[in-house]
Amino acid sequence: MVSTAPGAMTSEEIVALNRDHTFFSWSIQGQIDPIAIDRAEGVYLYTPEGRRILDFNSQLMSVNIGHGDRRVIAAITEQASKLQFVQPAFATEVRGRLGKKLAQILPGDLDKVFFTLGGAEAIENAIKLARHYTGRYKVLARYRAYHGATMGAMTLTGDPRRWANEPGLVGVVRYPDTHRWGEKEPRPVDEPPGSGGRDPVRGSAHDRGCVPRDDRGHERDPDPPDGYIEGVREICDRHGILMVADEVMAGFGRTGRWFAVDHWDTVPDLMAMAKGLTSSYLPLGGVAMRRHIADFFESKMFYGGLTYSSHAVSCAAALATLDVYEEDGLIRNAARLDGVMRQHHRRLEAKHPSVGAVRNLGLFGIIDLVRSRDPWTPMTPFNGSSDEMKAVGAALRDGGLYTMLANNSIHTNPPLCITEEQLAEGFEIIDRALDVADRVVTS
Repeated sequence: MVSTAPGAMTSEEIVALNRDHTFFSWSIQGQIDPIAIDRAEGVYLYTPEGRRILDFNSQLMSVNIGHGDRRVIAAITEQASKLQFVQPAFATEVRGRLGKKLAQILPGDLDKVFFTLGGAEAIENAIKLARHYTGRYKVLARYRAYHGATMGAMTLTGDPRRWANEPGLVGVVRYPDTHRWGEKEPRPVDEPPGSGGRDPVRGSAHDRGCVPRDDRGHERDPDPPDGYIEGVREICDRHGILMVADEVMAGFGRTGRWFAVDHWDTVPDLMAMAKGLTSSYLPLGGVAMRRHIADFFESKMFYGGLTYSSHAVSCAAALATLDVYEEDGLIRNAARLDGVMRQHHRRLEAKHPSVGAVRNLGLFGIIDLVRSRDPWTPMTPFNGSSDEMKAVGAALRDGGLYTMLANNSIHTNPPLCITEEQLAEGFEIIDRALDVADRVVTS
């Protein structure tokens, strides 16, 4: 039996204390069952009793460099011992150095950054910057997108988490998503594209990796399909609309490039970032802007601000994190493991009738579970859960793996420092857990 260190709290005591006096997000408080974590290193989490858990979701797709990197911890400690905080009207060396470093890796002429404390705040300030610059108030967002939990970001969010928080921001217009999963009559691979301008599917040779199959066995368009991002850029240019890229989750190597838009050689006008910027060692986000937008505010007031914008210790964490990406070749590793993850996904799809679709780009992956592939029937109802998905989650937890389960999907988003052996370890745990889901299909 493994016990805690003398004087340390047990998992049970930590959970009880947290439940008694703290409030959990996205939860019915009486139903939560959190795991107590004492420390973390690399791709593993450890309970107070020393049980090891493989972090297969980088927490919230954010601890990209892995846990416990001493180089980042040292940078945080050094900055904290020198200067902890000055209000954002002051200038600091670490703030300037971080801005310059980001300008070197950001796409195109995105070379100035307004720092926030997270991704939702980055979205809020991207809205403000766009509205101030254009003089327009309408904001277009994809129907099922998720952009954050603050009021403006939540209004842009298309999934059901928005509903309880309405009414929100005025002027939001939604346009359709590009994927076709769950559609009753999906377009066959050999059918000509419609008026949306999609190219026919190119199957597994597509450079963005795994292409899921529909409930007739036809390969589906990747999301987004060829030309989509470039087409959005062209439409925005044609109509004088600012294009805003939300790279909060996809940025900083997750897809095998610095930023997801780099796959399509497209430069947005504004880019929101967070999560992987500091690998979540400390809170920090930002909005990058193109030079002509930044120049506009040389003579115009920007009506926005945050007490903790450009926080010195967070900036130090970000600088050190960016160095780790480069020193350890983590973005190259994510690109290299793109095909390895795809092979694992396909093996599970071939083996388990409960796997309806798989896809990934770099180390950004997901597995969709179904009750039936024909007709296509997800394992859960829309915006719901099911006993089967709960059982799969319990099997993953018992097997020593943490990841996110959302609706009928299992996320596969490990830290970018993961090895092939550790990746295989995670997929073996998922493989065993899928036996639980298979029983629903075979019965």
